[in-house]
Amino acid sequence: MPEQNRVRVEPAPGPRLLASRLTPAVPPEPVVARPRLLRRLDEGSAGPVTLVAAPAGWGKTTLLASWVRLGGASPDVEPGAVVPDSGDLSVSSADDPISAWMSVEAGDDGDRLWAYLAAALGTATGSAEGGPVPDRPPRPDQLEALAATLAAADRPVLLILDDLHRVADPAALTGLEFLLRHAGRRLRLVIGARAGLHLPLHRLRLAGELTEIGPDELAFTDDEVADLLTAHAAALPATAVRRLRERTGGWPAALRIAALAVRGQPDPERWVGQFGGDQPEIAGYLHEEVLATLDPAQEDLLRRTALVDSVCADLAEALTGRSDAGQALADLAGTGGLLHREDTRPPWYRCEPLLADLLRAGLARLPADELRELHVRAADWYAAEGRPADGLRHALAAGRWDLAGDLFVAHWPELARYDRDPVHAPAPAPPPAEVVRADPEVALACAAERAYAGDLPAATGHLRAAAEHAAGLPVPRRDRFLRLVTALELTVARLADDRAEARAAAARLLRTRPAEATPTRVPTGVAGVPTGVAGSAPTAGGGGAADDLDLRAFTGTALGLVELADGALPTARFVRARAAAREAGRPRTELVGTSRAALLLAVRGELRAAEQAARDALGMPPSRGWSCRLDCGYAYLALAVVALLRDQPEEATANLALALPALDVAGGWAGNPEMGDDRLAAASDEPVAAAVAALCRAQLHRDSGDPAAGQRLLVRAREALAGRPAAAELTGLLRAAEAELRAARGDLDSVRDLLAGAADEGADPVLAVTLAKVRLLAGDPAAAERTLPDWQAPAATAWPLPVRLDAGLLDAVLAERAGDGRRAGRILEQTLDLAGPQGCRRVFTRAEPPVRDLLAAHLDAGTAHFALVSDLVRGAGQSTAGPAASPRGALDEPLTERELTILRYLQSILSNVEIASELSLSVNTVKTHVRNIYRKLDATRRREAVRRARELRLI
Repeated sequence: MPEQNRVRVEPAPGPRLLASRLTPAVPPEPVVARPRLLRRLDEGSAGPVTLVAAPAGWGKTTLLASWVRLGGASPDVEPGAVVPDSGDLSVSSADDPISAWMSVEAGDDGDRLWAYLAAALGTATGSAEGGPVPDRPPRPDQLEALAATLAAADRPVLLILDDLHRVADPAALTGLEFLLRHAGRRLRLVIGARAGLHLPLHRLRLAGELTEIGPDELAFTDDEVADLLTAHAAALPATAVRRLRERTGGWPAALRIAALAVRGQPDPERWVGQFGGDQPEIAGYLHEEVLATLDPAQEDLLRRTALVDSVCADLAEALTGRSDAGQALADLAGTGGLLHREDTRPPWYRCEPLLADLLRAGLARLPADELRELHVRAADWYAAEGRPADGLRHALAAGRWDLAGDLFVAHWPELARYDRDPVHAPAPAPPPAEVVRADPEVALACAAERAYAGDLPAATGHLRAAAEHAAGLPVPRRDRFLRLVTALELTVARLADDRAEARAAAARLLRTRPAEATPTRVPTGVAGVPTGVAGSAPTAGGGGAADDLDLRAFTGTALGLVELADGALPTARFVRARAAAREAGRPRTELVGTSRAALLLAVRGELRAAEQAARDALGMPPSRGWSCRLDCGYAYLALAVVALLRDQPEEATANLALALPALDVAGGWAGNPEMGDDRLAAASDEPVAAAVAALCRAQLHRDSGDPAAGQRLLVRAREALAGRPAAAELTGLLRAAEAELRAARGDLDSVRDLLAGAADEGADPVLAVTLAKVRLLAGDPAAAERTLPDWQAPAATAWPLPVRLDAGLLDAVLAERAGDGRRAGRILEQTLDLAGPQGCRRVFTRAEPPVRDLLAAHLDAGTAHFALVSDLVRGAGQSTAGPAASPRGALDEPLTERELTILRYLQSILSNVEIASELSLSVNTVKTHVRNIYRKLDATRRREAVRRARELRLI
């Protein structure tokens, strides 16, 4: 942290200067210390420029002032500590920079700006009056003299410029830019600003000389919100704290207002639930500090686009009629910081929650015809872009009953709700009774919209209203009507978790299939799925074949989700539903089937199909502006399983880190992959995903030398599936993995109890194979051979591939031990034939030492898989070596916290550039930390550093 200077402004000719502008501002009490941001400033200020950029109220000045006032404090400031409001805490050293502060005000152009810069730099450099620091816009020779003085200084100068966006004249900052380039890195800038800086940020960013701290980092975390509330004597339950953070988006100004207001509330938790942008204090602040800074065109764009949750350039153009809407959105997200840009192509933007509340309140005051026209534009755009759920909501809000009915009839399979992200849109006004009487399908459209929003009682009410007028429909249309009613009943039952009714509704729906229905074309070569036949071309509706595809896709997906909720593994059902949805042209339904099929195929060991399905799933949402976090979570989890079975633990860890936060929307997943074991096993909303994630994490724990942690996780995951008969297959996989971990720890007695009954006829093959492995490990090869099921029988083709490979390897080892080397080689070659196409390596590389010996002998004897076996022999040697039992952190020079953070990223596939982007650091800073990590770990490559860190239990 910087040394704080005491600036004295002596009377002098020329403009009088305010000392208050040359000392750090005194923030409002109390100020909560935020160590993660203080460390970011420490690290960033070691480089040329650090920019803290955000709209009003994001705590820029408070953060910078706190940082300077804590200049001499320990870098390990406790979270939640109260920052002192005065006092010089600095303890300087010869290498620390000398800091100077300047608060910029409106009108600081030319002479006045440089008068204050002269005072600040003069104090920092010790230059007397008339020295090299000019007090007005400098001439080139004066700039060169000042740059030379700074370059020759014993200590760097750290100049903190608060509210630099207030400088409107680009020429006023030209001299500052010159000093940055020619002061020999002895001048460092820390800038607080809102938007519109006249500095070469793109050049600095490209050169790796810019550290940026934006709203995403300035936003308060749940823990920081709790600290702030505690400091204001306004403690809340953890659920209310999270709700408050979500409603404010972590915006510091709103949180401070809430902390002050909540103290006087009789029911604080209820008050937090109603907290929004329409609060007078919040609305006033937003009007004065945010909206007042915009020109009328920008404010109008924000207000009109607030009609929707997220907006892209084309949608903004449709809502506003502006051809430059895309550039305007980019400006508001970039320099303005008022919109959050999502990492999609094309880019989509979201408004901060409280600002969106205020803007929507403004929309409500528009003339009714104008507001209705906006909803119609939105409905037309969404309908044309294949987002019928959003189109339906806006059509109903506009009172366009004909459009709403048409959208529902044409796109009903896509109107089912498949994720758990909240829908904040208010309920549209119900249609008049005469409209429903004339067209009952309008009431069905209302029911679909309410079910999608999660309002199941209202959806049921609309269904009843529609049913009252069904008798008057002509026969062909009545048949369609009854089919649509049944589809909605299925959706409502599934969302209500009424699985019995969901199955019954699905059966009723399938009985309405048209007589001319044809089989659905499905991919070949997928386990459990027969070879398909050619189907019709993709279509969006109309005709018997199209109706049949819709029914297959819709019911297959719904039943698959019901079975997943029971803990079953319905691989074939999702594969078929995906194929039908693709043929029918139903992308949202296809995404659900694709993401779930990816995970289930990965569990079966169909790694190539699983990887392709996961990549397909991840590629669909960005281009359509969908959130679909749950679907993406399944896809990332599938990639983690694929990587694990291919013995790529770094990639498995990286994909798990992406999957767990995405699956958190299912209720209870831990966002931090290092802290998530307890809550991971309890994520009952998605039991299959929770169990598979537990399996992955348990194996990674074993690889890192901590099988006990993996065993505890598997026990909790198995307990979470208790009472679910449909989860027998998944429970068997958990039991088998737990047994292997117990065996690895030498606890063979508990393994026998865990696998009781595994040797019986008809027992789960995964348990039988595991028991055979344990009996061989216990020194009883005869019992192992009796227990091992026939892995080459026709029925064994239905086993998961890793189970068949385990059985084949064990069979080969037993043959070798019996002295039949030729049979062992033949069995091993057959096992390699199965493993090779899928790239399944883990069963070989993580097997017991006899497998490595068998592979090495097989290499000498000759094999059709020479390259693969060579690689497996090397991999088995590395994997079975295991981590050393060194104590955690036993290094001559310990790693810093930032180095530990970057070390964890080194396990992933991210490049240094991507790691820098993730941590908002410059690439050069990341490279410096990586070099330090290599030096301290005595490593020369990334993989070697990761291996060494695991041996030391650092990661």
